[in-house]
Amino acid sequence: MAKNYYDITLALAGICQSAALVQQLANKGGCDDTLLEVSLRSVLDLNPPSTLAVYGNQAVNVKLGLEGLLGMLNAARQGPGAELTRYTLSLMVLERKLNASTSALDELGKRVDQLQRQLAHFELMSDTLFSAMAAIYVDVISPLGPRIQVTGNPSMLQNIQIQAKVRAALLAGIRSAVLWQQVGGGRLQLMFGRNRLMKQAQHILALC
Repeated sequence: MAKNYYDITLALAGICQSAALVQQLANKGGCDDTLLEVSLRSVLDLNPPSTLAVYGNQAVNVKLGLEGLLGMLNAARQGPGAELTRYTLSLMVLERKLNASTSALDELGKRVDQLQRQLAHFELMSDTLFSAMAAIYVDVISPLGPRIQVTGNPSMLQNIQIQAKVRAALLAGIRSAVLWQQVGGGRLQLMFGRNRLMKQAQHILALC
């Protein structure tokens, strides 16, 4: 069965976007709130009608991720590109460990249900929801190991609110990694399907 590279590329861009948001938060203490909201909302959409629907039905919502994906596929071995690659691949490793743990998957489902209920009382971009998503990452995802070592400006990384946003963004990265697997993504594509992924990313970007 032929792979749907459009869906695979979108989901991969979703992982890269979360990684890029983590970079921005860790280094600058802030990021594009619109893109962060798109990523966080994806965590709550567990039964989407399409891959694009996970990202608000607009490819432009993962433009940052598409650009990051192209940089990653161009194999920058140092600097921000290498860091983005490390975060992205680490999220993929954690997703595989999550997928292999029935108890972790069950707990994740329960905690996401709780998030849905909290949304009736708090805004998605509120400190309350950031803290709740960060707690899910710390309690359910991080123990699966290996832990993702986030690097950046120490003064930013010591800020509790920024820590919560970083962990919430990492949780969104796990969501996109789950989606990536669901639509037929696999790490072999990163080795043998780079040209197809690059062409698809360039095509989607051209339409943004």
